[in-house]
Amino acid sequence: MNRILIIDDDRELCVLIKRSVLSENIEADFCNTGKAGLLKLREREYQLVILDVMMPGMDGFETLEEIRKESSLPILMFTSRNDSISKVRGLRAGADDYLTKPFDMEELIARIVSLIRRYTRFNQPDGTVQKLVFDGLEIDPEARLVTAENGTFELPPKEFDLLLYCAKNQGKILTKKQIYENVWGDEYFYDDSNIMAVISRLRKKLEAAPSSPKYIQTIKGIGYRFNKEV
Repeated sequence: MNRILIIDDDRELCVLIKRSVLSENIEADFCNTGKAGLLKLREREYQLVILDVMMPGMDGFETLEEIRKESSLPILMFTSRNDSISKVRGLRAGADDYLTKPFDMEELIARIVSLIRRYTRFNQPDGTVQKLVFDGLEIDPEARLVTAENGTFELPPKEFDLLLYCAKNQGKILTKKQIYENVWGDEYFYDDSNIMAVISRLRKKLEAAPSSPKYIQTIKGIGYRFNKEV
């Protein structure tokens, strides 16, 4: 059974989430401070962390930074509505997704299940990465081949690397800084022209309707996300 850790100072909400995820065969532990959460993470194994931004003492951002020093676990952050600064800050610091309070419990559960599925898929015991198969698209990381509706073909290195990076993080909102530093392997200088050009070429090659992309979607003001529905 998968197990998640909820770090939030709202005890009633923690109890509600704990009860709700049982419907997906997921168990949950919870802590009400960042320090207690860090101790829990060292005591047992989890598949996901839910982390609130606003907490007394060590806040969510500080807790996130400490978790990322030791773990690559998927982290979903709770932010306040219309707080775009916290969303971007959290994503840049290593959060995998965010949800604004108040939220729909069904949406939270769907995101939890999606993040756990992606994490377990790319963290196999032997370290292997299988072919990535989506609706109308297959990516072969070893052969570096892509199969779409128009056949099987190779992509230029940067196009393939960007596509693979986004696909491996399916459902996760990726900032332009994250994409640039992981695909280009260089420091990001707020020049988005390279990223935009590569994504434009990918859409023309892979999408039936490039202006309404099915795979790599634009998240206005933040970056991109590989569609979690494909």
